[in-house]
Amino acid sequence: MTRDKTPALRVAGRPMAAHLRVRAPLLTRRVVARLLAELPVYAELPQEEVAGDIAGIVQHSLRQFADVLERRRPARAADFARQRDSAALRAEEGVPLDAILAAYQIGAAMAWEELTAGAGPADLPAFQEALGYFLDFQRLLTSAVSAAYLEVRQILDSQEHGGRHALMTALLAGDTAGHRPAPRYAVLTLVFGRHPDEAGAGQRARIAARRKIRRVRTALDAVADEPALTALDASGGTALLPFSAGWETLHDLVAGAAKAADIEVTAAAEITGPAGVPGAVAQTGEIMDLVRRAGRPPGLYRLADVLLDYQLSRPSGALAPLAALLAPLDRRPDLLRTLERYLAFDLDRRATGAALHVHPNTVAYRVRRISALTGLDPGRPGDLRLLNAALVARRSLR
Repeated sequence: MTRDKTPALRVAGRPMAAHLRVRAPLLTRRVVARLLAELPVYAELPQEEVAGDIAGIVQHSLRQFADVLERRRPARAADFARQRDSAALRAEEGVPLDAILAAYQIGAAMAWEELTAGAGPADLPAFQEALGYFLDFQRLLTSAVSAAYLEVRQILDSQEHGGRHALMTALLAGDTAGHRPAPRYAVLTLVFGRHPDEAGAGQRARIAARRKIRRVRTALDAVADEPALTALDASGGTALLPFSAGWETLHDLVAGAAKAADIEVTAAAEITGPAGVPGAVAQTGEIMDLVRRAGRPPGLYRLADVLLDYQLSRPSGALAPLAALLAPLDRRPDLLRTLERYLAFDLDRRATGAALHVHPNTVAYRVRRISALTGLDPGRPGDLRLLNAALVARRSLR
């Protein structure tokens, strides 16, 4: 971009704009270090966020003010889009507004000190002109950040108590009179893994949890026909997606949400009309329970994926006798764990050994002991079905 030929503002013999632009990377690091030292809420932010958005917006603001000095024209309100976006993210994460404004003030003070170091009486005209731009820049910046922050907080608060919350409540209760539900919903029961930044307590963990939830919600909204209805916390929850796509989209959604939030996501899903939402929520909850008890990996599950487990979890006189088939292994938890892993890995001794941290020959020996104690050989198709059913029955009875 070609710069105009306006004479440069100089202080202490230096062009102010060029000096600030050159010093911006180092000054950014110094500003961030001071924020971490002086503002507890910033010290508890996830490192990913400090090194990314926080440092990025500091450097952007410094370079932006350098442009103002170079043009020798005040900034415009429309110039602060990135600061508004950053403030909106902080509002979603629950960072207090006073901490955000304090951070900008610290950065501004350090930038001004850098710009005016070594100034003398002869620099007074340039000093006064630059100060006018500086104060105007801070006024517009503070206004933009505050407005964006308060707008997002108002939206979040209204959503919590507004129409979407009321619609979700009505759908879960099975009574949508007076509401306009979508014709079709993907009903999801979700379980989230913990992000490393959630370890421990304090503001850092709370912000990491909010960030995780926000990223999952963004992924849900991206595939829903309308904004998703959600009741989520750090461990998971329920989502109702107005939905006209198919199952493949839901598979991609779960994988995308896990990647966006950098966590493991397990989901049980059903697609139904508004009247079927209460039953679908109950069913996906049962599916999720079966998936977790079976130790299945993260991903998307539907009823077809757990049919045997689902059927055997129903009250039946066959459950106890099925579970009793494995009673000879009650005093040998090592054999029981081996059987569970051996069946989960489709009778692959090497994969089972790797999962259990034992040699494949040890797996083979244990499988022979299991056969001897139970009378059931996993290598025989009929016995294999019985062993699978017996494991499911044991989990159901527990």
